[in-house]
Order: sequence, then C-alpha cells, then structure tokens
Amino acid sequence: MAYGTYRGLFAPEVAGPLAKLLVLLLVGYGLYQNRHLKSLYLVLLGLLLNALVIFANGGHMPVSPTALHRAGIGEFADLLRDKGDAVHALLDEKTRLPFLGDVIPLPPLRKVVSPGDLFILLGIVGVVVEGALKGGVRLRRRALALRLLLYLAFVLALLALRG
Repeated sequence: MAYGTYRGLFAPEVAGPLAKLLVLLLVGYGLYQNRHLKSLYLVLLGLLLNALVIFANGGHMPVSPTALHRAGIGEFADLLRDKGDAVHALLDEKTRLPFLGDVIPLPPLRKVVSPGDLFILLGIVGVVVEGALKGGVRLRRRALALRLLLYLAFVLALLALRG
C-alpha cells in the first residue's frame, strides 16, 4: 500500500483506511484459526475496541494531550497538532468515543495506550499461560509465575523500545 501510494496508484486517504482494514482482516483470520485458545477472545475484544474508535474517528486513533503530558511525551501533542500523523490524531471536542482512544498514560514506559491495548496485552499473557498449561508440562506455581513475569518484562521492554 505504501509503495502504491508513493507511486500514485492509491490516494493516501484511501490507502490508509484500506491498509487498516486488510490488517484487521488478516489478524481476524489468525484469531479465528486459533479460536481454541480462549485468551484470544481478550485480544479480539481489544482489537474490536481499537477498530471501533479508529473507524468512528475517520481512520485515526485519538490521543489525549493530557495523557501525553502525564507520560512525559507532551512534545508529541505539538507534533500531532502541527503535522498530523497517518495513524493518530489529537483528541478534541469533536472526537467520537474518546474514552476508547489512547488515554491511559504509562510514564515508566513513556507511552500512552488505549483500553483496547490493555485487553490485547492481557489476552497475549493469557495465551502464554494457556500454552504453558496445555503443553503437557505441568509447572509448579512458582515456575509459572516466574515465566509469566519474565514474559511481561519482555513485552514491556518491547513496548519501551517501540516508537
């Protein structure tokens, strides 16, 4: 899509929402194929919440300027205000479903996330736990808790490095 937009085959206002729709369809297919993992329903709920707020706001995820400042990355509010972004838009009085946008500051990670993102993270953690329990390996509670904590630390490290 990006190459097609660059070459003038797609208008940016068409390519962005179309790319998002294709990603949702592919992820939805992957979730459907793994529907036996019950924790993936949390991932699905998170994706649906994010898709709902994105499509309600013209293909952009609304971001709270207050949450950006609380997370220690208030400079992004100015960037979004001045230039905009292909994915995000500043939350304002015209924003639909503002409570589903990126409104939760995570200062230690210097990130702002949405309620849907939290459901996705919980679902991924649940899939790891489900996989550990169903894999035929019975872990003691302490070992399972340690693996879960290590996995959470890994996910948080990836989130901190992203962006």
